[in-house]
Amino acid sequence: MASLSVKPGQRFTLPDWKNNSLLISADAEQQRFNSHHIRQEGRVLRNDTGNQAKWDEHNSRTHLKDRITTVDKWREALAKCLKDLDSEIDALSKVKEAAENAIQAKNLCLDVAIECLTFRESRRDIDVVRDPVEEELHKEVKVIEKTKRELQQRVDDAFRQLCLLKEARQQLSCDHRHKVEALELDRQCMSFNPTSGNISFKVNPTRIPDGTTALSEWELNSRCNKERAEAEMRASVDLRGAITLTIAQTNNELDAQRIATEFALRKRMRDMEAALSELRWQEKNTLEEIAEMEEEIRQLEEDIKKRTLDLKVAHTRLETRTYRPHIELCRDQAQFGLTDEVQQLEGMIRALQQKRTESQDALDALYRQLHRIQTDIGYKTNSLQLDNKCMDTRRKLVVPVEKFDPEVDAVSRTRNLPRESQLELA
Repeated sequence: MASLSVKPGQRFTLPDWKNNSLLISADAEQQRFNSHHIRQEGRVLRNDTGNQAKWDEHNSRTHLKDRITTVDKWREALAKCLKDLDSEIDALSKVKEAAENAIQAKNLCLDVAIECLTFRESRRDIDVVRDPVEEELHKEVKVIEKTKRELQQRVDDAFRQLCLLKEARQQLSCDHRHKVEALELDRQCMSFNPTSGNISFKVNPTRIPDGTTALSEWELNSRCNKERAEAEMRASVDLRGAITLTIAQTNNELDAQRIATEFALRKRMRDMEAALSELRWQEKNTLEEIAEMEEEIRQLEEDIKKRTLDLKVAHTRLETRTYRPHIELCRDQAQFGLTDEVQQLEGMIRALQQKRTESQDALDALYRQLHRIQTDIGYKTNSLQLDNKCMDTRRKLVVPVEKFDPEVDAVSRTRNLPRESQLELA
């Protein structure tokens, strides 16, 4: 007889089936509610973040505009200051050149006065007297030398002031250049927008770069540069007035003291001879020390060679003992002794090499010092020869012209020396 087949597995009741349907519907309702709530929150968040981003970008753009305006004002102020500084440098350079030209003009006057005195030294017999003309000529020489010193001092002051002006200009120019670069960068930042092709994520963009300064420090630096340039320009204007006044005064002043050189020249020759004697003694001792140091270096190199050979022996012994068979390859006292010997020899070689280096440096220093001594001897010998020639040249002041052997050019006040002597003077 046929039987009814039964599907194996768990059987649910009808209430369970209904409860499951109700649970699915309730879960669907809850999920839709949650989704709607999240969508509303997302819409609010999008609106808030969009508005906040627009305001933030607007504030950033406003701050950039304000910063560009501030930097541009400083750039214009520095550019104007640079222009004024260039004008003042040019004006001071012209005044300095005028003072130098005035000094050159005084040289011509001095040559004429000394030429007159030289001509008057040729007077003979009773005419060789100190008359009022000679006294006035000597006064003229004194006046010219005094005015030349005053003008030279003004020229030196102008040179120092020009250096200060150029230093201030360099700082001002550097500050101006940096502001131009900063303006270009900020204007480039102003041109960026979400559709720009050169925007990207950067690594740690909010970091504070090295060398960052505070706003007050930035403004103080620019103000200090500008104020310093203005102060140097005011000092330059005052100096230009002083130089102009000095040039005008030196054209009218005629009062000073003649420099007596003959006594100083003789004293200088005695000092030069004593210095030459001392230098020759130093040269002799230095040569002896060089010979001893060269011998010491040679002995050090020989010792280094000997210790190197000893080190090769020790290395060879250690390497040879590494071939001992099996249990014989032990760290015995001989092994320890050879190892210590290698270390000691290496230390000795390093010490000897160090000492050789020090000795070589000392020898080089001795050779340099010898060169300095010999060069100085040459300088002083040449100077002594020139002083002797000066003494011969000065004989024309007291010896009549017909008895004075060296031929003298009265205009240039320079003896017609042989070609070799002229080369020494050069």
